[in-house]
Amino acid sequence: MGVRIVRLGSPREGDEGLRIGTVRRPPRGVPKGEFASQDFYDIWLPNLAPSAELITLGKIATSGAHWNRFVREYRAQMNTPDTKRLLDLLAVFSKSTNFSVGCYCREENRCHRGVLRQLLEERGATIK
Repeated sequence: MGVRIVRLGSPREGDEGLRIGTVRRPPRGVPKGEFASQDFYDIWLPNLAPSAELITLGKIATSGAHWNRFVREYRAQMNTPDTKRLLDLLAVFSKSTNFSVGCYCREENRCHRGVLRQLLEERGATIK
């Protein structure tokens, strides 16, 4: 059992389970009915995505200092009562079922999903 951190649109692993999109916007040019069949996501959870302003900051982060600012601000956004409860819930689910969370970015180390991995680990989630 556990949560897998994935790139949305990538081929699914056999035991991946439900795929959750933690993105601000649905994939462009893909009919809503095909999100799952095209390996984007089964369910959309934009509550765990960075704000639109923060996404812009992350995309232009060229230095370590800029990226660290993105990480600090994203962590602050994920520190609201609602998002903390949501992260706690996902961490607990990771103990009893397989599922995945993801984003479109190519590189996890420069994507909010890398920070999301850390946030889930900090809550005791089982990460695959």
